[in-house]
This record gives sequence, C-alpha cells and structure tokens, in this order.
Amino acid sequence: KMKVIKESEFINEINEGLVLVDFYAEWCRPCKMLSPILEQINEEDENVKIIKVNIDDSRFLANYYQIQSIPTLILLKNGQFLHRITGFSPKKTIQDLIEKGK
Repeated sequence: KMKVIKESEFINEINEGLVLVDFYAEWCRPCKMLSPILEQINEEDENVKIIKVNIDDSRFLANYYQIQSIPTLILLKNGQFLHRITGFSPKKTIQDLIEKGK
C-alpha cells in the first residue's frame, strides 16, 4: 500500500533511491482514477517507491515543486528531481518515466 506522506516525513522518504511522488487531493477525480494504476506499479516494480502527498495538507511541498494542477507525478532519484508528468497518465507512460530514472 502506498503511503500518504506528511511534510515532516518527506525528506526521509525521498533521500534514497528512486521515488515517484503523487501530488493529489481527495476532491480530485483524475487523482482517484490514477491511484489504482500507481498501486499496480507499486506492487509490480520494487525498484521504485511510490508515495502520495496531499496538496491540501502539504502546501509547502506543493509550492516548492510548483504544483499547478493535479495529479502531478514527480520522479526523484536520491532526492534529486528528474522528471514530472501533470494530469492523468496511462500505466505505460508512468512506467516509461520510471524506466528513464533507473
């Protein structure tokens, strides 16, 4: 199961390895559609950690990563920004993004 991360936990979660961050909100329909896809990838691919950040609870992070619309996925490697996808994306697109980071 993917973890919803509080701002205070964020640095510890992203500082090592490949991490896909899902910026979402409870009221966001495309976010809800994306969630099961991310769950699948999370179960199938042990080389990436997927975490969720609720933008309503994590305003600082949303501002820091300049989240304009959601869902936005951000790929980080050892804490460094690699790529971003905004909007709903099919599984293949997300997997291709993750592959680029490996």
